[in-house]
Amino acid sequence: MFFMVLSSFKTTREIFQRPFGFPARWTWQNYTGVWEAAHFGIYFRNSLAVTVAAMALLLVTGTLAAYALARFPFRGNDLIYLYFLTGIMVPIRLAIIPLFILMRDLHLLDTHWSLILVYAASGLPSAIFILAGFFRAVPRELDNAARIDGAGELAILVRVMLPLVRPALAIVTIYNVIPIWNDFFFPLVFIHQDRLKTLPLGLTVFFGEFATNWALLFAGLTLAAAPVVGLYVVMSQQFIKGLTAGAVKG
Repeated sequence: MFFMVLSSFKTTREIFQRPFGFPARWTWQNYTGVWEAAHFGIYFRNSLAVTVAAMALLLVTGTLAAYALARFPFRGNDLIYLYFLTGIMVPIRLAIIPLFILMRDLHLLDTHWSLILVYAASGLPSAIFILAGFFRAVPRELDNAARIDGAGELAILVRVMLPLVRPALAIVTIYNVIPIWNDFFFPLVFIHQDRLKTLPLGLTVFFGEFATNWALLFAGLTLAAAPVVGLYVVMSQQFIKGLTAGAVKG
């Protein structure tokens, strides 16, 4: 990370002449060049929209599924839970051909919805696994007390459960945001229009057939990494609480 940030302030020649040294002259030209030459703003907006939408869908569906599996015993509960867990063991990229055919039949190719749905589905098994463990650890007396006070199931989930499992939500968010934000594979397969490309795919414009503009590339990578680093800084306290709580369960 440090090497990447330093290189973003150098020229391409200086990157190779002094790869580990500080820039001879600090300049912001690489950053302005990224915005002007590579449609960086468009790619950034696309990545942000896809990531936010996918995480919103993932957190809503994952929370509802994990809550139902953890707090309501019914026939087939364990079987459904194990079915979701198998999704952790099977990489979703193995299903790229069926996914491509499905998106084609649904007329979702070359749309952001193809990415949003795939990302949400791929993160669902881990989200259910993490959230269900935290939901099971919440004493059932809290549910019963809320029901006595007249709260419905949705109110219990929103007002009682979710505040108690915020560390788990932080873990799920950070665990899934990073691979979604950095993903290159699915945009390469599903997205063809330049105006719909996400950041990892859009940054390939700096790789030429005969030459690569490394200075602009490092500036673009630094800008692309900034939101993820900022998210971790903001949510680090909840993330650490979640890891600590998970370590002492059982």
